[in-house]
Amino acid sequence: MKAEILATGDEILTGAVIDSNSAYIAQKLEEAGIEVVRHGCVGDDVEAIAAILKEISTRADMAVVTGGLGPTLDDITAEAAARAAGVELVFDREAMSCIENFLKTQGRDVIALNKKQAMLPEGAECLFNSVGTAPGFVLRIGRCVFFFLPGVPSEMRRMLSDGVLPWIDKLQKGERSFSLVKTISTFGLTEASVNERLAGLTEKFSGIKLGLRARFPVIYVKLYVRGKDKKRADILLEKALEFVFNKIGECAFSADGESMETVVGSLLRREKATIAVAESCTGGLISHLLTNVPGSSDYFFFSGVTYSNKAKIKVLGVSEATLKKYGAVHEETAKEMADGARRIAGATYGISTSGIAGPGGGTNEKPVGTVCIGIATADSVEAYRLNFQFNERLRNKIIFAITAFDLLRQKLLKHKGKASETH
Repeated sequence: MKAEILATGDEILTGAVIDSNSAYIAQKLEEAGIEVVRHGCVGDDVEAIAAILKEISTRADMAVVTGGLGPTLDDITAEAAARAAGVELVFDREAMSCIENFLKTQGRDVIALNKKQAMLPEGAECLFNSVGTAPGFVLRIGRCVFFFLPGVPSEMRRMLSDGVLPWIDKLQKGERSFSLVKTISTFGLTEASVNERLAGLTEKFSGIKLGLRARFPVIYVKLYVRGKDKKRADILLEKALEFVFNKIGECAFSADGESMETVVGSLLRREKATIAVAESCTGGLISHLLTNVPGSSDYFFFSGVTYSNKAKIKVLGVSEATLKKYGAVHEETAKEMADGARRIAGATYGISTSGIAGPGGGTNEKPVGTVCIGIATADSVEAYRLNFQFNERLRNKIIFAITAFDLLRQKLLKHKGKASETH
């Protein structure tokens, strides 16, 4: 089955609001074995919406439309759907019951504007909304079954799950095809380099589609396969996944699309290890990312944003002599910062960053984009100096943080490998 997704609303059309709904719907439809062939967007204009609905009805088997089901005058999607289907709007008792029941749970009264939301195209079937006042509805126009949902993301997601996906199962009549996706997270290569390394993948594995998505500084490799035989699709996907890991090497850090901080957290938990962080140039970003991961309290002990030299000395115990001799941005300073954080917290690992995020402050010896990263254990302290060619402060902070994670990840993997050899 081929599907289209249509977002309505002037705020979406003008970019005032980002359309996250369509991306979510596309993902869920793909998981349900539906091929999404087109996304569209149209403003709050009855004729324009009706026209595009008619177009979609001639080429798609199903469509999901979001937005314009509220009680206000600019909520005109139901009217547009009726025009496209060549029917009238009629009062729907089931839709009105949905609205009344929801308002009752909120301790609110029904007002005249709410009754507008119970006017649905003749022949439409109401979709229950358990988290809002706007009922959705299902309407066939031409060859296409349309699902109309509210634009509020929380309402749309609940109704997609409770109302639309069960309908789709019935529409497929046991002829479901499986759409499988695997996402590999990579760091340390450019998008062009990843693409070059994976040349020939789709020829080698017929039926696999390859996609690359960049979310700085991580490149995600997406493998897609569609078919009616799930077992065969699984085998094909696993073989393609092995190919990717062989070509990308240690730059591939997750086969499940996980973030770097999630992977590092899993490795720390597996080792029953803990971490303390001392940050200067990253300004708390490493700690922020770590604590965004659910369950990070299992391994995250301490964070110190020691931006000034005085803080490095008083909080972390960095030597004044080290700072005087080498400066704040140096491997020796990074070592003492990491070791100080580890020692204060009593953690297994200490990690530190000190660098020049820019856009000013660089020198010939230490240009903008220079970062020193320290990693300390009870037995050793290491430091690394790297330079990135970004003059954008935020991009430098992000890549400094992810690089620190990656260095720790590689250390944890080596430790895991050595532990395995001793057993």
